Amino acid sequence: MNDLYFFVSDLHGHVSRFEKLFAQIGSKRPRAVFLGGDLLPASLQYRAGKKTFPVDFVNGFLAPSFQALKRHLGSDYPEVFLILGNDDPRSEEASFLKHEEDDIWHYMHMKKRKLDHFTVYGYSMVPPTPFLLKDWERYDVSAYVDPGCVHPDEGYRTVPPDADIAFSTIKKDLEVLVGDDDLSDALFLFHAPPYDSYLDRAGLDGVKVDHVPVDIHVGSIAIKEFILDRKPLLTMHGHIHESHRITGNWKQKILGTVACSAACEGPGLALVEFTRKCKMSATRTIL
Repeated sequence: MNDLYFFVSDLHGHVSRFEKLFAQIGSKRPRAVFLGGDLLPASLQYRAGKKTFPVDFVNGFLAPSFQALKRHLGSDYPEVFLILGNDDPRSEEASFLKHEEDDIWHYMHMKKRKLDHFTVYGYSMVPPTPFLLKDWERYDVSAYVDPGCVHPDEGYRTVPPDADIAFSTIKKDLEVLVGDDDLSDALFLFHAPPYDSYLDRAGLDGVKVDHVPVDIHVGSIAIKEFILDRKPLLTMHGHIHESHRITGNWKQKILGTVACSAACEGPGLALVEFTRKCKMSATRTIL
């Protein structure tokens, strides 16, 4: 059995990036592939809650492409784990769930699933952003919002919220997701990176809102605390495209956990590869 694993994130509906991913899967035959959100085209625009689809990306391209890959690879087809990100309208979640029944991928938001000796967990939510689409936003550890950001109960949503927005936090969600599980062999598929890390550094130097400096770290405090407290084996992140350019790092060891990012600033696809040994042996290539 091939012990190679792939991780990608923030493809934003660019067909060329998906085609590069499919080519690598066909060539290297990984055991599993993880997709960390922001998968759909930015051209799926939402205005005042009304949607226009230039193309049905999931049913018209993404699912048929994975189905064709599965037919081609047969028993070598990898297990595919995916979540959505804050740029992905949650109205498309139904299509991902429908095609999960075709056994081409596992939709992982707020779910866990065994993979060899690992347990894979998925979580899509991000802390409040300046953007108006709020389908995948939660308060982080409390009902605080950074200067320049928009509260999760403002903006708009493509589907009704799945919880009481005022009292829901990323911190509480993670407690529900993992319970008392032993996370020593856990792989986490997040969209948001941990706060104050190499992976959440945004290009906000010198930016002020109402004379208040904006925090240059925009990741999740709850996810950072979760990593420090529960010590999962490996965490995968995206969301902040420019972090690697600014910090020069796409992975970081946080106590015993290795956190890595596949977010990429530029037109290419950032492909993170690791084996069952995981840890700092992971590599990242821009294709």
